Amino acid sequence: MLVKDLKHIFHETLDVIYGEQEVSSFFFLCTASFFNISRLDLALDRNLVITKAEQQPIFDALEALKNEKPIQYILGETAFYGLPFKVNENTLIPRPETEELVALVLHNIKKQKQNSKACSILDIGTGSGCIAISLAKNIKEAQVYAIDVSVKALEKAKENAVLNAVDITFIEANILNKNSWDLELLDLKLDVIVSNPPYVRNLEKTEIQNNVLNNEPHLALFVEDDNALVFYRAISEFAIKHLKPNGQLFFEINEYLGKETKVLVERFGFKDVELIQDMYGKDRMLKADKI
Repeated sequence: MLVKDLKHIFHETLDVIYGEQEVSSFFFLCTASFFNISRLDLALDRNLVITKAEQQPIFDALEALKNEKPIQYILGETAFYGLPFKVNENTLIPRPETEELVALVLHNIKKQKQNSKACSILDIGTGSGCIAISLAKNIKEAQVYAIDVSVKALEKAKENAVLNAVDITFIEANILNKNSWDLELLDLKLDVIVSNPPYVRNLEKTEIQNNVLNNEPHLALFVEDDNALVFYRAISEFAIKHLKPNGQLFFEINEYLGKETKVLVERFGFKDVELIQDMYGKDRMLKADKI
């Protein structure tokens, strides 16, 4: 089959679901992953052929896309902060907003430490490891820890640490369980704590696209409507005990609960608590300093 004919099948099948531009992107991600054929390759040779024996993976991908499975899960990989990451159904797919959180942390660490890049960092709810690994990759001397309650997520995070050649201490722990603090995290004294915890309320599920709602792990996404800040409360309490003097706390937050999250963090004794907007002008990040 000609590659250009296969591209036509993708558009014919999927444009109504995703739109022409996104389908084109999906198609070339698949051809690059399965056949090492790029957009440029097809532009240079309109008669490129995929043999019948080679076609099964891309038709499987087409069927999965028709059922609104995320392309990142289909291919098993994605990019984040310029780095490659393996992902599966046990990990959230890293998002551009979280890249902004990483950039914020890096900017503040470098400003805070000035000539010394060495610092200790904890990523809470690491998932694929994207935050912890990106920080470790960009601050070579940092001592980076990452925790998650999901064993399967930690397995993928460890795989990604190897893939990106960084040394991270991964710990299985539940930040909502204070016994975990004493058992697994007691001795940590940290310069930075960062977290992108679950923060989407059940009442907001109607705003979530089907490909996310039906595929990504709800454990890492949703919280109860009447206890939406449960992770921020637990992490703030942990952070006030385990951050060094002048240590910093960073959160990705629910855009609808920025003021409430800021008040909560201030009540734990943090100073200079600041809401920071993302590229779309939404309250998406929070930075706070320990006295």
